[in-house]
Amino acid sequence: MNIDNVQKVAVLGAGSMGHQIAMLCALGGYETSLQDIEEGALDNAREVLEARMQDWVKKEKVTEEKKEAAFVKLSTTTELETAVKDVDLVIEAVVEKLDVKREIFAKLDTHAPKNAILATNSSTIVNSKIADVTTRKDKVINMHFFFPPLVMDCVEVVKSDQTSEETAQTALDFCERIGRKGVLLEKEIYGFVANRLLFALSNEAVYLYENGYADFESIDLIAKKALSHPLGPFELMDLSGIDVGYYGNMQLYEETGDPKNKPAKSIEEKVKAGNLGRKTGKGWYDYSKRG
Repeated sequence: MNIDNVQKVAVLGAGSMGHQIAMLCALGGYETSLQDIEEGALDNAREVLEARMQDWVKKEKVTEEKKEAAFVKLSTTTELETAVKDVDLVIEAVVEKLDVKREIFAKLDTHAPKNAILATNSSTIVNSKIADVTTRKDKVINMHFFFPPLVMDCVEVVKSDQTSEETAQTALDFCERIGRKGVLLEKEIYGFVANRLLFALSNEAVYLYENGYADFESIDLIAKKALSHPLGPFELMDLSGIDVGYYGNMQLYEETGDPKNKPAKSIEEKVKAGNLGRKTGKGWYDYSKRG
């Protein structure tokens, strides 16, 4: 398998990450199938993408012809078997839960062609914890896109000890073909590079907030004014989804048993209340009041 063999792509999960990754693939000229178990999620994804791409046309980021060609290449389905039956690359972008990903990859190993590369968009979970449910560990890899994928020009490509050099190079080349910079991590580590840095920042920010040193708005303001960060740590949690960090921390806590890896109380409370950030209209900040 090399990049010239990649003609068809399947993206699993039509949520905030998956539908944008699928659009990137279609804009890159690949025949792309977007799969989700909920028909409503697929309908919403297409509606959101239509609006986003029309905005891009108005701003001359893309031509009308290229937009139309991309939508011709993009199809949707609720059936996993249909989505992956003749693809060369699968990118899984479902919820950040190990048991869910393992279940999906076991199905992929059965239904996707044996030469297909199976990639996970996980933001924290290393691929070796998933690959062992397949018979193709050499073709399993992390391709971690950043939110929002249609804007962020970076993909962390992470190898395990079993991932082949050929698979890694194909993943890097694919990133280039869809206009994204792939950066290779030769060794696995929980959270990879970007999120380990962000976890350190957000964990310290939450510690300062929960212990009464400053309110979260003030902490965000200091990060932006003193450190020149475009977003404060609480704003960033709202943007990426508070649940994403929560499930990531829970996975690490389950692996290590170390109390310091357990999600903070305030984070757990927000997840249980369904206040996950911008995608739900409320997280640390209330976005319904901002229109």
